[in-house]
Amino acid sequence: MHLRRAVFALWLSLAGVTAQESSATVQITGAVKQALDLSAGDLAKMPRAAVKTTGNGMETMYEGVWLHEVLKRVGVAQGEALRGKALAAYVLAEAQDGYQVVFSLGELDPAFIDNEILLADTGNGKALSGAQGRFRLIVPKDKHGARSVRMLTKLDVVQVRK
Repeated sequence: MHLRRAVFALWLSLAGVTAQESSATVQITGAVKQALDLSAGDLAKMPRAAVKTTGNGMETMYEGVWLHEVLKRVGVAQGEALRGKALAAYVLAEAQDGYQVVFSLGELDPAFIDNEILLADTGNGKALSGAQGRFRLIVPKDKHGARSVRMLTKLDVVQVRK
């Protein structure tokens, strides 16, 4: 009888994690024309991209959407419009566990720099989950993975005032 309860409790906890991960979103807020909560379903409808990474002797193929495409969707200045005051803005990427990383808008725009960053929702063909979280930023050209934020929950666009 105790085994049955233990199995049932384990099943309930796993079902809860699955439900949380399937309803997970990435919030895009701050100095944007329109704030947005993106789900995996929303990302699946956007132009897809893939990046292969190698870490700890393992190769992983991440798939998702280029971050600049997500920022374009919320009205962040890019390309020719990314000038003057707009260049004094940054994106604060926040993880569920409180980890934070900053990117300047210039380094997120492919018109400025050849370093596209991926907002990933799958790894090796499977939905990201568990310690990865449902979403992850992949910064393929960084020498260390410290800015590849796992458990991503929020992207806050901040305009620096002078």
